[in-house]
This record gives sequence, structure tokens and C-alpha cells, in this order.
Amino acid sequence: MKSPREINIPGLSTCHRRPDRSFFYRGVQFPVCARCTGIFVGFISLPYFLITQTNLGLLLSILLVLPTYLDGWIQTIWEVESTNLRRSVTGLAAGIGLMSIAAWVGQNIGILILNLIHN
Repeated sequence: MKSPREINIPGLSTCHRRPDRSFFYRGVQFPVCARCTGIFVGFISLPYFLITQTNLGLLLSILLVLPTYLDGWIQTIWEVESTNLRRSVTGLAAGIGLMSIAAWVGQNIGILILNLIHN
């Protein structure tokens, strides 16, 4: 069986897939790290934003993405090792924030198109 690092799936190639920063289930490593797992789980929120035609607002959405960057920078600059739980929670927040931003952008493009059609 190939290890997750040997599997080349489009969209997953940007993840480092390090075993020490990944979750395992029944001894099998997840195909992406804990942070990417959180981000991808957060992506599941997109249908909610699209169906309800809501978003969290641009500022709150950006604030949800920031902890992921801060955690990464803290690890890099101060060499403080983050936990997989923190990585996955900040990744989840980032995934939700990114989907809210995507919905916000889509809604605004839709409004612009409707304005062009009706004018």
C-alpha cells in the first residue's frame, strides 16, 4: 500500500502530508495533514452559504482565516510546535471563512450581473 506522500491526487499536492502532522485512523494515515483536513471539512459549509444566500461578512470571514496563518507563523518564527488539534481547528475556521468569502464574491458578482441585465 502506498503512503499518503506517494499518492498524487490533484489538489492535494500542496499539502506536505507529514506523518507527525497528520491524523491516523486504524493505523492508516489521512491523505492530508491535520490543517488541510480541517480546511477541507470547512469547505463542506459552502452549500449552506449558497442555499441560504448568506455569508458571515467579509471582515468576520477574513478573521476566521487569520488564525491559520498566525499558527503557521508562530511555528516558523518562534519554533513553537503546534498540536494537530490546533491545526485542525484553525484549518476548520479557515475553510469556513474561505467558503463564506467565496459565497460573498459569488453573490456580489450575481448582483452585478443582474444590475447589468436590468439596466
